[in-house]
Amino acid sequence: MQPRTGNEIRELFLRFFESKQHRRVSSSSLVPANDPTLLFTNAGMNQFKDVFTGQERREYNRATTSQKCVRAGGKHNDLENVGFTRRHHTFFEMLGNFSFGDYFKRDAIAYAWELVTSDEWFGIPKDKLYVTIFEGNEAVGRDDEAERLWIETGVPKERIFEFGAKDNFWQMGETGPCGPCSEIFYDMGIEAAETPGVDKPFGQDDARYVEIWNLVFMQFDRAAVVDPETKKTSYTLTPLPKPSIDTGMGLERVAAVLQGKLSNFETDLFTPLIQAAVILVNRASGGQQMVESTDAKSAASFRVIADHARAAVFLINDGVIPSNEGRGYVLRKIMRRAIWHTYINGAKSPIFHYMTNAVVPLMSGAYPELIDAKDRIEAVIKREEQRFFSILEVGSKQFTDALDSSLDDELKKIGGLSFDDDLGLSGSPDTAASVRRSLKISHLRKFGGLAVFPGAKGFHLYETFGLPLDFMMDAAHDAGVDFDVAGFEESKAEEQARARASWKGGATKTASPAFRDLPKTDFLGYAQLVAQNAEILAIVKDGVGVPAAKAGDSVDIVLDRTSFYGDSGGQIGDTGRLTSPDGNLIVAEVTGCVLPVQGVRAHRALLKQNIALGDRVNTVVDGVRRVATERNHTGTHLLHAALRQVLGTHVKQAGSLNDPTRLRFDFSHFAQVAPEELEEVESIVNHEVLGNTAVQTIVDVPIDVAVNEYHAMALFGEKYGDKVRVVKIGDFSTELCGGTHTAATGEIGLIKIVGEGSVSSGVRRVEAISGTGALEEFRRDFSVAQLAAQVAPAAGESPADALRTKLADHEDELKKLRRELEDLRMKSASGTLDAALSSAVEVSGVKVATLRADSLDRGQLRTLVDNLKQKLGEGVVVLGSAQPEGKVAIIAGVTPGLVKRIQAGKLVGGVAKLVGGSGGGKPEIAEAGGKDQAALGTALEAVPGIVKELLG
Repeated sequence: MQPRTGNEIRELFLRFFESKQHRRVSSSSLVPANDPTLLFTNAGMNQFKDVFTGQERREYNRATTSQKCVRAGGKHNDLENVGFTRRHHTFFEMLGNFSFGDYFKRDAIAYAWELVTSDEWFGIPKDKLYVTIFEGNEAVGRDDEAERLWIETGVPKERIFEFGAKDNFWQMGETGPCGPCSEIFYDMGIEAAETPGVDKPFGQDDARYVEIWNLVFMQFDRAAVVDPETKKTSYTLTPLPKPSIDTGMGLERVAAVLQGKLSNFETDLFTPLIQAAVILVNRASGGQQMVESTDAKSAASFRVIADHARAAVFLINDGVIPSNEGRGYVLRKIMRRAIWHTYINGAKSPIFHYMTNAVVPLMSGAYPELIDAKDRIEAVIKREEQRFFSILEVGSKQFTDALDSSLDDELKKIGGLSFDDDLGLSGSPDTAASVRRSLKISHLRKFGGLAVFPGAKGFHLYETFGLPLDFMMDAAHDAGVDFDVAGFEESKAEEQARARASWKGGATKTASPAFRDLPKTDFLGYAQLVAQNAEILAIVKDGVGVPAAKAGDSVDIVLDRTSFYGDSGGQIGDTGRLTSPDGNLIVAEVTGCVLPVQGVRAHRALLKQNIALGDRVNTVVDGVRRVATERNHTGTHLLHAALRQVLGTHVKQAGSLNDPTRLRFDFSHFAQVAPEELEEVESIVNHEVLGNTAVQTIVDVPIDVAVNEYHAMALFGEKYGDKVRVVKIGDFSTELCGGTHTAATGEIGLIKIVGEGSVSSGVRRVEAISGTGALEEFRRDFSVAQLAAQVAPAAGESPADALRTKLADHEDELKKLRRELEDLRMKSASGTLDAALSSAVEVSGVKVATLRADSLDRGQLRTLVDNLKQKLGEGVVVLGSAQPEGKVAIIAGVTPGLVKRIQAGKLVGGVAKLVGGSGGGKPEIAEAGGKDQAALGTALEAVPGIVKELLG
């Protein structure tokens, strides 16, 4: 067995299958294209999912890939294990070979054994290998065929083991393609045993016997059947007409095998990254701590940093941005976990972003796109790292606030002393708070209360603020309380269950048989709006193919040729009509066109005449609607290029919609686009429009030529075949696109940006209109400008500036009037202070004064309270005020000499209850709000009684 580098293993695998007539296919994005059931791409077969289900056809029926994958959220979430085991990773590469209805078990098994054991390829000793097969169940029999084929290939029968469906039966989802699988395991030796020195047989030691390859034999279609009476769902397995092969081999695992390492982290795929992490942490520790990667605790941290750096780099490169939801949330958790491990190993400043400089050189041989994206990736990581370091700095306050709240809740349960009163503590507020906290804990322990930090609150801090569990456990220990780890894990499990539910999506379905076996529709719509004498190949009504349909029916019609563009690539499908071959009869009104199976176009039609299979029709597209859509679609290309020119090359399309009325373009960007930037983008786009540059379409370009030679932009969420269409607008824009476009940019007329906003964290949206839509917008704007000129005549300035000046003058006048009114109200209220003093009453030796002062803001009320306290000398003051929108404001003040007898917070709370509100505050001054203005007078009259009750 010859030692090989990770890069050599990847290339060797792909070359082997190329020698077996497989097409080498590039890795797809980590963000699954058009698949809401997946959080991230997590297996090699993901990009071929529609091929396996019959919804997509490709030019080849054999493929091989090295697919980048992430498993760190939703159903697949082992994040907390990464770094602490030999083989858990967030990011990994899956090597695979695939057969789409071509070869099956015999060849798949023969290929696998040859690659793994032949000295020409991997050369792994056969006596170190084991194979598993499906043992069978009530639905599917034992996979005797696979066993026989393994034996014929040269595997001894005693090295073939059978297991149940959990290990050896694979299915894509609740429904869809599925089948038994065979796995190849490698014996790492007794030194890798689960229990050191204990020699266990195969099947009883997962640490020693490592799965390196899984061969899935897709031979059934699993369908759901609902009992009409019981409503219960059962499942049936039907043999697929064309069984297929899907295999997966973890690059990191096989690298450990071929390099003679027990752990994936000891291979050359990780050691350079671990060494870089050690160096960076040492530099950032300020010379206070020198960490060696051989230290057990630190070694785990550096494995975490290395692994998570790979995940962060690749996810950001594929357009994921740290956020608080979905994929961005998982990325944020991965990054913050790595940052935390730099922090606990002594890093005093952000250094995780520098790991980009280690990951990119290591991985750019296989993924050259990382080179151009490096600076952008590092900037995104640095921004998140700086943010998290700030969180760690304030994290102790978040924790102590939550701890104090928990302690107070426990104290209420057992009753007893209040620790909110002034206990005569000296020193800083933080010191006093710490002493008060210690007294609470001591009291709880003495009287049987729980001095513990609740796990649910801890998980809230973990989720909301990103505080690591280790951080909170250490802080709890330092505070002298226990940390409820079980409660934390329970809350975490509940959240993971919610995450799995939110990402499980719908069941995977195979394409309807009515569409699945049809030939591709010949699309003529790039060159013409009418296709003559098209044959009706399928009529689908309510999801079922029918031989004929009657006038008035709503059906999907598939033809052998058409001029109708189908919904795809962000461009909405055409509408129009189907006519008789002579053009005299309208056969159907077409309300839309879709692609239920790649290459097959279904016309959504309302029939005007009876039709049957084999009939002939002409397809007539609504030309006015198509041209309007083409203006917006071509405008989207110009807008994309202009945004990259103004904002930076990090801008990538994240979605689009082009219809006859407007265009919508979503793109990656970290901040709101400034008005002046939008204006610049709009100017650049219209400069290109006025240039009337020809829009050139180059067809049947090999995908690698399009990307590497034409430098065409590939768009988010789109799948591309081996041959693509390149749409080129001079030297300004080059993209891969299958849509329809204007012949030259001048046909767009004009592009007007009408809106910009946020779609999600890190994704912005621009909306624009073109052609006649832009004309209508300018007519509306002109009408507004005319009205503005009448209201604010312009003198050497634009109508907008003149109106802006006029409105600003009006606003200044309103502010002046408001201030004058507030001053009058304040003077009026101040004039009543003497009356309030003269009507003050004495309660248990304490003077109590009340005053009603409506329509004053809280700042003015506080001023009145202070003035009244000064005039009163020693006593209690309560002010009430009816506020706008039916609200009530109450402020209570207590002079310093009385706060040990009565506190303003408790007093204002008692008064607030009488007006349907609540409040609190400091012992000397406190505020409250309420909703019942009618009860305000009665509440103020009740103040002396409340004071008497509080004084005891």
